[in-house]
Amino acid sequence: MSVREVRVALGARAYPIRIGGGLLAAGDWAAEIRGRHVLVISDANVAPLYLARVEAALAGHTLGRLILPPGEREKTLQRFAQALEALAELRASRDATVVALGGGVVGDLAGFAAACWMRGIAFVQLPTTLLAMVDSSVGGKTAVDLPQGKNLVGAFHQPSAVIADTDTLATLPPRELRAGLAEVVKYGAIGDAAFFAWLEANVDALLSREPAAIAHAVETSCRHKAGVVARDETEQGERALLNFGHTFGHALETDGEYGSLLHGEAVAIGMLLAARLSAALGLAPPQDAERLQRLLVRFGLPAVMPAGHDPAQLLHLMRLDKKSVSGALRLILWHGIGDARIVAGVADDAVLDVLSR
Repeated sequence: MSVREVRVALGARAYPIRIGGGLLAAGDWAAEIRGRHVLVISDANVAPLYLARVEAALAGHTLGRLILPPGEREKTLQRFAQALEALAELRASRDATVVALGGGVVGDLAGFAAACWMRGIAFVQLPTTLLAMVDSSVGGKTAVDLPQGKNLVGAFHQPSAVIADTDTLATLPPRELRAGLAEVVKYGAIGDAAFFAWLEANVDALLSREPAAIAHAVETSCRHKAGVVARDETEQGERALLNFGHTFGHALETDGEYGSLLHGEAVAIGMLLAARLSAALGLAPPQDAERLQRLLVRFGLPAVMPAGHDPAQLLHLMRLDKKSVSGALRLILWHGIGDARIVAGVADDAVLDVLSR
């Protein structure tokens, strides 16, 4: 498969997103490493599969490694401190690089450590999940979670490069693949009705991991995100649209103590809640919410909230979300497929009604 490239246009901080099969083994990405010291951060699921080839590509550098337990529950201040200690043990200098090998948890935590070590060093994203390839590895959002909320402690810190080796998706568990597809659907839902229709026509090809379909989905998603990030790097306006479904979804993840739902599953439910709220407010036709639900269900994603969530508690958690302003909800809703909007001042009763259905 040929290598596809998308550039994130941020002036002197511009960087490439390379998409294709066999990229980790080819090792060309190691040219992005500037200095001598490199810390590779991965997790116990990914490291046995890909760490050896990554370290082989980095031959000649002074290497350190930090292997974390897998899962969102590990994206904590304590694991962040471990990453900083690993950099200290490596005697990492200002021209050191952190390499994030794994999914969104590893990428977020590794990027945050890179942002903070000596006030900011380089890092390279090597995403191995679909969700990380199309979302979390691109755009420079780095963070860890608190018990009170997701991604509350972090920094904007752009990577030097994103290397999306689509061959790694062959070892991705089916549930993780489906979770990543939720973020792919999001790009069609918020601003590309034609891509949404393409997804409807290619459900089977994507679920069977057909290489051309996967590459097209990743490239299209990355092009959308790269464009938004270039125009609004620190989320002062348009970039907030990328959070469609996330205010609801993050509340569900936090309320479930980061253990019951994968991020993409929570986002799928959150997008449906946002679409239903949009319909209830008269902003969008109800049939668009139904069309979104049909697509998510075909991808094997949840369409209803798990039992046990209290609507009032979810609303409380939504107020702590980073997209709220002075405690007032600022939600990403839509006028229909391909037309998301930022909406402030939504009444609590309307939100609670949707959460209670």
